[in-house]
Amino acid sequence: MKVFDFDNTIYKGESSVDLSFYMIRHKKKILLYVPKILFSLIGYKLCLLKKEKIESIINDFFSGVFDGSESPEDFLKPFWETHKHKLNPDIIRLIEPDDVILSASPDFMFQEIRKMLNTENIIGTEVDIKQKKIRRLNFGDNKVKKFKELYGDIKIDVLYTDSYNDKALMEISEEVFIVKKGVALKKK
Repeated sequence: MKVFDFDNTIYKGESSVDLSFYMIRHKKKILLYVPKILFSLIGYKLCLLKKEKIESIINDFFSGVFDGSESPEDFLKPFWETHKHKLNPDIIRLIEPDDVILSASPDFMFQEIRKMLNTENIIGTEVDIKQKKIRRLNFGDNKVKKFKELYGDIKIDVLYTDSYNDKALMEISEEVFIVKKGVALKKK
């Protein structure tokens, strides 16, 4: 079985950040959160933020921006129409139906593009849209916990990721490919 990270692996960039900037055009209130989003992204990329801090930032964003009359899901179809070109076809070709995509991105991000990703096994951060709150952050060792919860002791033959935030997944994988600028480089 192969396991794939999504952002900066299958998707060229950070899909949640791109969605946030896309939504700014329709919801100016999001501008207030841009500095926090960018700071958080840098901290995440440098492996400096703990799960609790990331979860708090995302929950603040949801509760501050969405008033109940709309949700991030409302923006997904038009977002993917303009951003599907950022899906890496070279990586997508490697995905088979039994493979798994594990992502820190919210689970609702994948509704519109599920068929393009060649697998139904897509696990993201679980978000309760009505409560405007994260139920379970799919980040760091939480990815391993969720994987084992769903797949038991099935071995990960190959992991594709861009980030050492996935160190816990790397440790339970036979081979690891670090994806940089769309190219998979063997690590382990």
